[in-house]
Amino acid sequence: MPRGAKPSGDDETFEDTGSGAAEVVPKQCSALRKGEMCMIKDKPCKIVEMSTSKTGKHGHAKVHLVGIDIFDNKKLEDICPSTHNMKVPNVKTLNYQLLTIEDGFLQLLDDNGAQKEDLAVPAGDLGDEITTKYDEGKELTITVITACGKEKVMGYKTITT
Repeated sequence: MPRGAKPSGDDETFEDTGSGAAEVVPKQCSALRKGEMCMIKDKPCKIVEMSTSKTGKHGHAKVHLVGIDIFDNKKLEDICPSTHNMKVPNVKTLNYQLLTIEDGFLQLLDDNGAQKEDLAVPAGDLGDEITTKYDEGKELTITVITACGKEKVMGYKTITT
Protein backbone atom coordinates (compact mmCIF):
# COMPACT_ATOMS: atom_id res chain seq x y z
CA MET A 1 0.00 0.00 0.00
CA PRO A 2 1.44 3.43 -0.94
CA ARG A 3 2.56 5.69 1.87
CA GLY A 4 -0.26 7.82 3.26
CA ALA A 5 -2.96 5.74 1.55
CA LYS A 6 -5.90 4.68 3.67
CA PRO A 7 -6.80 0.98 3.80
CA SER A 8 -10.03 -0.01 2.13
CA GLY A 9 -12.50 -2.27 3.93
CA ASP A 10 -11.38 -5.18 1.72
CA ASP A 11 -7.90 -5.22 3.28
CA GLU A 12 -9.15 -5.92 6.80
CA THR A 13 -9.25 -9.47 8.07
CA PHE A 14 -10.77 -10.69 11.28
CA GLU A 15 -10.25 -13.99 13.01
CA ASP A 16 -13.14 -16.00 14.38
CA THR A 17 -12.64 -16.41 18.12
CA GLY A 18 -15.47 -18.83 18.76
CA SER A 19 -18.11 -17.98 21.35
CA GLY A 20 -16.32 -14.84 22.53
CA ALA A 21 -15.95 -16.15 26.08
CA ALA A 22 -12.46 -15.66 27.47
CA GLU A 23 -10.67 -18.69 28.90
CA VAL A 24 -9.51 -16.58 31.86
CA VAL A 25 -10.57 -13.30 33.45
CA PRO A 26 -8.59 -11.12 35.88
CA LYS A 27 -9.55 -10.82 39.55
CA GLN A 28 -7.71 -9.01 42.33
CA CYS A 29 -5.81 -11.47 44.48
CA SER A 30 -7.27 -10.12 47.74
CA ALA A 31 -10.81 -10.74 46.38
CA LEU A 32 -10.21 -14.48 45.87
CA ARG A 33 -11.75 -16.87 48.41
CA LYS A 34 -11.26 -20.48 49.46
CA GLY A 35 -13.26 -22.79 47.17
CA GLU A 36 -12.97 -20.47 44.14
CA MET A 37 -10.90 -21.15 41.02
CA CYS A 38 -7.70 -19.41 39.95
CA MET A 39 -4.73 -20.11 37.72
CA ILE A 40 -1.61 -21.23 39.57
CA LYS A 41 1.46 -21.84 37.40
CA ASP A 42 -0.83 -21.66 34.32
CA LYS A 43 -3.06 -24.50 35.57
CA PRO A 44 -6.72 -24.13 36.59
CA CYS A 45 -6.90 -24.82 40.34
CA LYS A 46 -9.47 -24.86 43.11
CA ILE A 47 -8.22 -22.83 46.08
CA VAL A 48 -8.05 -25.08 49.16
CA GLU A 49 -6.00 -22.83 51.44
CA MET A 50 -5.03 -19.18 51.53
CA SER A 51 -3.40 -16.83 54.00
CA THR A 52 -2.47 -13.15 53.89
CA SER A 53 0.68 -11.72 55.42
CA LYS A 54 0.80 -8.21 56.85
CA THR A 55 2.32 -5.41 54.85
CA GLY A 56 6.01 -5.07 55.42
CA LYS A 57 8.10 -1.96 55.77
CA HIS A 58 8.25 -1.72 51.98
CA GLY A 59 5.52 -3.10 49.78
CA HIS A 60 2.22 -4.88 49.79
CA ALA A 61 0.56 -7.59 51.80
CA LYS A 62 1.21 -10.97 50.21
CA VAL A 63 -1.38 -13.71 49.67
CA HIS A 64 -0.19 -17.31 49.88
CA LEU A 65 -2.45 -19.54 47.76
CA VAL A 66 -2.61 -23.34 47.78
CA GLY A 67 -4.68 -24.95 45.06
CA ILE A 68 -5.47 -28.35 43.61
CA ASP A 69 -5.24 -28.69 39.81
CA ILE A 70 -8.76 -29.59 38.63
CA PHE A 71 -7.43 -31.92 35.92
CA ASP A 72 -4.64 -33.91 37.60
CA ASN A 73 -5.32 -33.25 41.34
CA LYS A 74 -1.74 -32.00 41.95
CA LYS A 75 -1.17 -29.51 44.76
CA LEU A 76 0.25 -26.16 43.58
CA GLU A 77 1.28 -23.04 45.53
CA ASP A 78 1.76 -19.39 44.64
CA ILE A 79 2.47 -16.11 46.44
CA CYS A 80 1.02 -12.91 44.99
CA PRO A 81 0.81 -9.30 46.22
CA SER A 82 -2.77 -8.70 47.39
CA THR A 83 -3.26 -5.74 45.05
CA HIS A 84 -2.20 -7.63 41.91
CA ASN A 85 -4.56 -9.48 39.59
CA MET A 86 -4.71 -13.25 39.27
CA LYS A 87 -6.21 -15.09 36.32
CA VAL A 88 -9.47 -16.89 37.04
CA PRO A 89 -10.36 -19.69 34.59
CA ASN A 90 -13.78 -19.88 32.97
CA VAL A 91 -14.83 -23.36 34.13
CA LYS A 92 -17.92 -25.05 32.69
CA THR A 93 -19.58 -28.22 33.92
CA LEU A 94 -21.63 -30.01 31.26
CA ASN A 95 -23.77 -33.14 31.40
CA TYR A 96 -24.02 -35.60 28.52
CA GLN A 97 -26.02 -38.76 27.98
CA LEU A 98 -23.80 -41.79 27.37
CA LEU A 99 -24.66 -43.48 24.08
CA THR A 100 -21.93 -46.12 23.78
CA ILE A 101 -18.37 -46.93 24.71
CA GLU A 102 -16.29 -47.80 21.67
CA ASP A 103 -12.52 -48.43 21.43
CA GLY A 104 -11.94 -46.83 24.84
CA PHE A 105 -13.84 -43.63 23.97
CA LEU A 106 -17.19 -42.39 25.25
CA GLN A 107 -19.83 -41.50 22.70
CA LEU A 108 -21.90 -38.77 24.30
CA LEU A 109 -25.01 -36.75 23.43
CA ASP A 110 -25.61 -33.19 24.66
CA ASP A 111 -28.93 -31.45 25.32
CA ASN A 112 -28.98 -30.02 21.78
CA GLY A 113 -28.61 -33.44 20.14
CA ALA A 114 -24.96 -32.97 19.15
CA GLN A 115 -22.67 -35.97 19.56
CA LYS A 116 -19.25 -35.86 21.22
CA GLU A 117 -16.83 -38.72 20.63
CA ASP A 118 -13.40 -37.37 21.64
CA LEU A 119 -13.34 -38.16 25.38
CA ALA A 120 -11.55 -41.29 26.50
CA VAL A 121 -12.95 -43.47 29.26
CA PRO A 122 -11.24 -42.09 32.38
CA ALA A 123 -8.53 -44.17 34.02
CA GLY A 124 -8.95 -45.72 37.45
CA ASP A 125 -12.04 -46.42 39.51
CA LEU A 126 -14.26 -43.85 37.78
CA GLY A 127 -13.66 -45.39 34.35
CA ASP A 128 -14.18 -48.90 35.74
CA GLU A 129 -17.49 -47.88 37.34
CA ILE A 130 -18.76 -46.20 34.15
CA THR A 131 -17.82 -49.24 32.05
CA THR A 132 -19.42 -51.67 34.54
CA LYS A 133 -22.69 -49.69 34.73
CA TYR A 134 -22.79 -49.38 30.92
CA ASP A 135 -22.18 -53.14 30.54
CA GLU A 136 -25.06 -53.78 32.97
CA GLY A 137 -27.35 -51.88 30.60
CA LYS A 138 -27.79 -48.81 32.83
CA GLU A 139 -28.45 -45.42 31.23
CA LEU A 140 -25.87 -42.88 32.42
CA THR A 141 -25.37 -39.12 32.47
CA ILE A 142 -21.68 -38.21 32.28
CA THR A 143 -20.45 -34.98 33.94
CA VAL A 144 -17.60 -33.25 32.09
CA ILE A 145 -15.63 -30.25 33.33
CA THR A 146 -14.09 -27.88 30.74
CA ALA A 147 -11.49 -25.14 31.31
CA CYS A 148 -8.63 -23.60 29.32
CA GLY A 149 -9.23 -25.84 26.31
CA LYS A 150 -9.04 -29.07 28.35
CA GLU A 151 -11.81 -31.49 29.32
CA LYS A 152 -12.12 -34.19 31.94
CA VAL A 153 -14.84 -36.64 32.95
CA MET A 154 -15.62 -35.83 36.59
CA GLY A 155 -18.43 -38.23 37.39
CA TYR A 156 -21.63 -39.92 36.35
CA LYS A 157 -25.21 -40.48 37.44
CA THR A 158 -27.53 -43.36 36.69
CA ILE A 159 -30.68 -42.23 34.91
CA THR A 160 -33.75 -43.63 36.65
CA THR A 161 -37.12 -43.62 34.92
